Amino acid sequence: MAKKRTLNSKHGVIRIADEVVAITSALASVEVEGVESLSGGIAGGISEAVGRKNLARGVKVEVGEEEAVVDLQLIVKYGESLQEVAKKVQQNVKKVVEDMTGLKVVRVDVYIPGVSFSQETVEAEQGLK
Repeated sequence: MAKKRTLNSKHGVIRIADEVVAITSALASVEVEGVESLSGGIAGGISEAVGRKNLARGVKVEVGEEEAVVDLQLIVKYGESLQEVAKKVQQNVKKVVEDMTGLKVVRVDVYIPGVSFSQETVEAEQGLK
């Protein structure tokens, strides 16, 4: 079972599951221009092969009472500046998670295990165009 962050309000208790922070981070990542997708590695590929969609694949979060750390694995579109895309992802994830959850995001680590190529790029590189 996922850990839950507990907040007390004057009306009762609010609990936010780690998976919610992970999904929020994933969605904030793919909003950034230049991000093709998140990479879930072999475990993500297996779960998709058996029909389970995991919106937070490629995302790992550590959530404390007031702070969070997010690790992301991104596939970036060919031709994009990897550093610029990663910086924009870090900024967007931090802003969105903090705005939605009230957590302080202390670190967003970005790993880029691959680059995606469009069919046009492949054809141009092979001299087919």
